[in-house]
Amino acid sequence: MLNWKINSTHESNPSDAAYTEAVQAYQKTIGSPEIGFFNLPKNRELLAESVKVFERFKHKKYFIHVGIGGSALGPEMILKALGNRSGVEFVFVNNIDPDDLHRQLESVNLSEALIYVVSKSGTTAETVAAMSILIGQLEGAGVKEKDFKDYFVFCTDPVKGELRKLSSQWGVATLTIPSNVGGRFSVLTPVGFLPALFSGIDVQDILEGAEDIQRHLSDPKIGAEFFRLAFWLKDLHDKGIRQTVIMPYSSLLKEYSAWFVQLWAESLGKEGKGLTPIPAYGATDQHSQMQLFMEGPADKVLLLIEVENFSKDFSLKNSLSGESFKNLAPFKLSQLMKAEFEGTLMALRENGRHVVHLKMPAVQEEYLGQLILFAECLTVMVGNLLKVDPFNQPGVEAGKKFANAWLKNNQ
Repeated sequence: MLNWKINSTHESNPSDAAYTEAVQAYQKTIGSPEIGFFNLPKNRELLAESVKVFERFKHKKYFIHVGIGGSALGPEMILKALGNRSGVEFVFVNNIDPDDLHRQLESVNLSEALIYVVSKSGTTAETVAAMSILIGQLEGAGVKEKDFKDYFVFCTDPVKGELRKLSSQWGVATLTIPSNVGGRFSVLTPVGFLPALFSGIDVQDILEGAEDIQRHLSDPKIGAEFFRLAFWLKDLHDKGIRQTVIMPYSSLLKEYSAWFVQLWAESLGKEGKGLTPIPAYGATDQHSQMQLFMEGPADKVLLLIEVENFSKDFSLKNSLSGESFKNLAPFKLSQLMKAEFEGTLMALRENGRHVVHLKMPAVQEEYLGQLILFAECLTVMVGNLLKVDPFNQPGVEAGKKFANAWLKNNQ
């Protein structure tokens, strides 16, 4: 089971009344029918729908995932963490850089590709643009509109939006993003399920892992440390410590940091409040950003994720006479990672830095499911304490309006 511990001299001591009020407000939020992310681990219907679509298209050799933000970061995180075990080639079209898109598509045989378009509204400009390009390329290869159903799968709102209309028009198989689940909370829906199935990942184990940790994230009698952590982060925010470093000691979790950055920033950065997320990963960033984290401004909280067991390992045994080589010879590579993690943790503590030590037993499906739900619940609890709505994104919408105005003025 994932577990976490605060390593800091700062203590949070909310009054009993404030604690009870905040916990009850959070429980009401995650139990609300308008907020659906917390109950996703128990929803097996969405997985069954995804499996059905996978069975129809599993002969495809390329999987082109078209989406941006929460429609792409979650699936990319799952595939990077757990690996592609199937031989299917994945292409994530998650930006509108024409040079990069050209490189991504030049080696893809579209006749053997499934194009998975993910957008809850169906109107996201970047997704519409990429889809338009892929339609043009299919038509250029002689594919007719009546055959688009053999190339596309949509993932969108259950009842409305542009993709719903097109799915009816073209007969395209369509998976559902529940209407009460926002994009950055949607990885445990078909948004993440279909690419995971194509890569041979056991989605059932991800959901079961997330389900196993639910009580620790909802019941203060069982998960007292979770609620203590949220209050502690809010107290530090009020004292001006408003940057959050997310630093897994695993290359496989590098994209988890990117996913967390969107979740944390877009949910909490409102009304002059928020905790700016900084992505990092160990041990690589011990040789770059850690200098700032260790001795720079004391305005950061560091969430360090330790992986307790690696599935593979290497001996460092060698016959070289150099002192550095001899010092490492008795150890394995995983032991060096452990030493660097523990050394950094101790040094940060000695320097009076605020650290959360998360322990993940291994980078496996069940524990990744726990890590995902932990971050989502922590975001919501901290959002409630900051008195901001963690489910909207008015700042993002403002930028979209100006972008649309620019396009109209430059037709």
